[in-house]
Amino acid sequence: QVQLVESGGGLVQPGGSLRLSCAASGFTFSGYWMYWVRQAPGKGLEWVSAINAGGATYYADSVKGRFTISRDNAKNTLCLQMNSLKPEDTALYYCARVKNGEYAMDYWGNGTLVTVSS
Repeated sequence: QVQLVESGGGLVQPGGSLRLSCAASGFTFSGYWMYWVRQAPGKGLEWVSAINAGGATYYADSVKGRFTISRDNAKNTLCLQMNSLKPEDTALYYCARVKNGEYAMDYWGNGTLVTVSS
């Protein structure tokens, strides 16, 4: 059974930092691309970042230079380090597994809420 459990969300002031984690189980984590995606209140799903099985990283323009995606295959963990946070980063953040040979997600967690506010 594939499971993805996000953690680390919370309330932070603009300019602050937060580190999100995703614990993966039920599949061979090291063999998959992984995404972070987010959904702001009243908005659609937005792709944030990706990391491939070899560790190459990709970012949306809106977060490039501020966020860093990483993975620890030995611990089956995906992380997102978020710095210089802005109010527009407020969203429910999900980690997701990517289908082999495609860009679509096939599994995701329940999300962790990040609120950036003074």
